[in-house]
Amino acid sequence: MAPLSAPTPDTAVVVRTAFLNVRDAAEYLGLSPHTLYVWRHRRQGPPSFRMGPRGRVMYRLEALDAWVREQEQADSRSNTELSPLGGTPQVHADYASTA
Repeated sequence: MAPLSAPTPDTAVVVRTAFLNVRDAAEYLGLSPHTLYVWRHRRQGPPSFRMGPRGRVMYRLEALDAWVREQEQADSRSNTELSPLGGTPQVHADYASTA
C-alpha cells in the first residue's frame, strides 16, 4: 500500500471550503452564529455535524447550498406552483349562498 502524500495547497483549499465552521457558515448564509446555534438546538435549519476530537460543529458547503434551494422551493414567492395568486379563486360556502 502506497503511503499517503501530504496535502497539496490546492487540496487544502478544497477541504477548507468544503466544510465551514459555525461562524463561516453563518457569514455564508447572512445569519448570525447565534441563529445557527439556536436552529441546531431546535433541530431546524441546515444540516450540521460534529467533527474531530473536540466535536466542533461543522457544515458542508454543498449541504448549505441544498438547504437554501429547499427554502426557495418552499417559499411561494419563489415557487409559482405554491403561489395563491396563480390558482382559481376559492369561494367560501357561506358567501356562495348569499350571492
